[in-house]
Amino acid sequence: MGLMDKIRGEFIDIIEWLDDSRDTIVWRFPRYDNEIKMGAKLVVRESQTAVFVNEGSIADAFQPGTYTVETQNVPILTTLKGWKYGFHSPFKAEVYFVNTRQFTDLKWGTQNPVIVRDPEFGAVRLRAFGAFSARVVDAAKLLTELVGTDPQFRTEEIHEYLRQIVVGRLGSALATAGVPLLDLAAHQGTIGLTLAGALSEDLADIGLEIPKFIIENISVPPEVEQALDKRGQMGILGDLGRYTQFQTANAIEDAANNPGGGAGAGFGLGLAMAAGQRLAGGLAAPGAANPGGTAAGSAAAGGPATPPPLPASEQWFVGVGTERQGPFDVSALASRLTPTTLVWKAGMAQWAQAQQVPELAELLRNTPPPLPPVDEAPPTGAPAQPPTPA
Repeated sequence: MGLMDKIRGEFIDIIEWLDDSRDTIVWRFPRYDNEIKMGAKLVVRESQTAVFVNEGSIADAFQPGTYTVETQNVPILTTLKGWKYGFHSPFKAEVYFVNTRQFTDLKWGTQNPVIVRDPEFGAVRLRAFGAFSARVVDAAKLLTELVGTDPQFRTEEIHEYLRQIVVGRLGSALATAGVPLLDLAAHQGTIGLTLAGALSEDLADIGLEIPKFIIENISVPPEVEQALDKRGQMGILGDLGRYTQFQTANAIEDAANNPGGGAGAGFGLGLAMAAGQRLAGGLAAPGAANPGGTAAGSAAAGGPATPPPLPASEQWFVGVGTERQGPFDVSALASRLTPTTLVWKAGMAQWAQAQQVPELAELLRNTPPPLPPVDEAPPTGAPAQPPTPA
């Protein structure tokens, strides 16, 4: 190799970067002691920006395309260098390639819960996690404010900083969203868009933006989840009585699946059934116990169980002319009843004659018919007085 070939080998003819990684944001072209030849080719691919740095100062930036490094293409650099001999001599400068594509493998999550005020549940602690993407929008600001002289700047060097900014913004975003806890899942997309805009404003000074912010999940503490599950179960079952039956059935199943088996399982099964019956009885007849609670206290102390109250008898009303009489129980109703007597009780749509009510058929069998008018003679052969009831 001749002297001229050696000299030519020290000159750089092509400046380019083929990125074989997925996490490199900035890469410095390895010039070492070589000099960039005036007239060299600069290849900047899509999603790249090439920045020339001369003696610590940014000289020129090139967007995607192929350039010939000449005086007209690097006017700032040539002015700084002030080359003689028509600016044809080689020069030394640092070239940084900045990756401007979106970096999508960035995760975030709350290490500590964020406390927000919910209109229905009060103060609630929320945890959340998700992902976001970042992109360089100003290569010069990124080099000046963040990268410095780092020859290979990767996402791992800025990931934690970005995560802290995200978490710092999350609390205010959730608090000002005005969305109830139970509706947060339906508004995660809207909250994510709001956060992306706010974070992009915060990062504009270092040349970054957040084009996409995703909230994968917002969760509450386990005890709050259990309370919400209970509330959902009660809503599905419809009323407290059915919920009690449901709870009792769960207790029976748990007792039957008791790994102790044998007498222990039987005892647990009986205890669950007894507890369910006592609770159901208390809910069905809230006034059964005396005000002082002695019956409940006796049962809790192991005394004899108090039988439930007798079911209330049906109450009937009788219509006489334009007057409503009653209420009467069934025994008192029998003495006032004729087939054409108007009767009514709770649950009937309107007044009806007694003979039209199937429930009163048995009473009407033992009830004499109405007396004939005074001026009307009794039928032939009929006794003048009604027979004595058997």
